[in-house]
Amino acid sequence: MHGVSAGPHVTPGFRTVPVQRRGAARLARILDACAELLDETGYEELSTRAVATRAGVPIGSVYRFFGNKRALADALARRDLDCCAARVERRPAAIPAADWRSAIGAVLDEYLAMKRTVPGFGPVDFGTRIPAGPPGPAPAPGADLAPAAVPDANDRVADRLAALLAAQQRRAPDAALRRTVLVAVEAADALLQLAFRADASGDPDIIAETRELVCAYLARTLG
Repeated sequence: MHGVSAGPHVTPGFRTVPVQRRGAARLARILDACAELLDETGYEELSTRAVATRAGVPIGSVYRFFGNKRALADALARRDLDCCAARVERRPAAIPAADWRSAIGAVLDEYLAMKRTVPGFGPVDFGTRIPAGPPGPAPAPGADLAPAAVPDANDRVADRLAALLAAQQRRAPDAALRRTVLVAVEAADALLQLAFRADASGDPDIIAETRELVCAYLARTLG
């Protein structure tokens, strides 16, 4: 599906972008360790030192890539968004050309599957669960200062989804479409939070209502 490529993503805030396989593998271990610890302790108790210990790397290796734990968790969230896009792209048979409702269904299906199975996804989602913080200087190694603010996670999701729907409709992802998609994403985010508060696996009735609401709203623009 053109427009939602899940290729390598350079996360803003990386101090260093790995260019060699060894560096990329170390970065992946750090993010995997972050995901495991998020499930075990939650975001508030997460620390860069604990991530380094779990990943089996020196603390300096974490700070080579990330200024603080918020940047680390945000990179994990961005990786998960890339993963979701890739999972949707692997379902072309389930998404007939120009069928935007099937595309929305596929995105929701993959999101729900990740919510239930992917380590670390529950605590941070695509970044919407990471607490916001004021901008500030990068901390010294070994310290976790107040996290810096980053672009809103739902804006990133809306950008990806608008590109997908524009490709489905063979239209430009213009400002009107992007605004409509952002409203749908914000509504779905709030409702899915409710679904997972009501049931650890996601309340099926609330999820069904979410699908209906999102499709009804998008139909005003997409037909």
